[in-house]
Amino acid sequence: MELQEKFDAVIAHHDRIEPRDWMPDGYRRTLIRQIAQHAHSEIIGMQPEGNWIGRAPSLRRKAILLAKVQDEAGHGLYLYSACETLGISRDELVELLLSGKQKYSSIFNYPTLSYADVGTIGWLVDGAAICNQVPLCRTSYGPYGRAMIRICKEESFHQRQGYELLRTMMSGTEEQRAMVQESVDRFWWPSLMMFGPPDTESPNSAQSMAWGIKRNSNDELRQKFVDMTVPQADALGVTLPDPALTWNDERGHYDFGEPDWAELTAVIRGDGPCNAQRLAHRRAAHDDGAWVREAALAFRAHEDGTAPVVHDAADAFGDRS
Repeated sequence: MELQEKFDAVIAHHDRIEPRDWMPDGYRRTLIRQIAQHAHSEIIGMQPEGNWIGRAPSLRRKAILLAKVQDEAGHGLYLYSACETLGISRDELVELLLSGKQKYSSIFNYPTLSYADVGTIGWLVDGAAICNQVPLCRTSYGPYGRAMIRICKEESFHQRQGYELLRTMMSGTEEQRAMVQESVDRFWWPSLMMFGPPDTESPNSAQSMAWGIKRNSNDELRQKFVDMTVPQADALGVTLPDPALTWNDERGHYDFGEPDWAELTAVIRGDGPCNAQRLAHRRAAHDDGAWVREAALAFRAHEDGTAPVVHDAADAFGDRS
């Protein structure tokens, strides 16, 4: 009871819980689920844009895209490390992803059909991620909040890169402008769904906010994203595909239409356009990298002095004559 009261006091004062502090099992489980889902999203999220690295139109664009995909890999590793402080191993987290027992962001189950999607993902998807993740810099769990500070800075840069690419394309040919508009039409509604279901349908949101893991509700973040994005769309010269989108003087916010929540449910369930493809690609990459993990373990054993002594090449590699 004393430990619970101390925990509650830390949360009430908006202070940080650290890995060695006592915490309720439900708090630990919620953090593992959320941080792991975030980490998985960064790793799976490398695939849609990685699809265009070899087809980017210039060396400069290839370098920009390669750097961004590399950043996403780093974000996943930061977050896996933060999750490990809660007593779960990296191997367990990876297995939960590969088995489908843990999810990743629904947005990455949509295909990237044109090069304009690289810019649209940077602008809309990373923009939605920023809205969602900046408040997490103040989350109640220390390692998670500290990891988010660097991640948010890099995501902000990614969003500006995406916007710059779209600005360039919108200043180009009619075909390029049409390509941008078509891409925005496809990604607008999935971007709104990134914040999760409506607050009334979100089973975990209220408790996560009570614990200070989340600082804003799904609907609050979605509204913030719409308010931020509409002026940017006007500056770009693209139309957002929502006939209900209009400024509400009384609320001081934009009104907007309802996303297709049945589609979100289907994608989360595994029935999205690219669910099977994304996980199959991740499993293949994991299997292909087995030799690297084995080599790293062998090197550590050698450094620790626990590896068997190798006298010659035949001992090391076996007799292959």
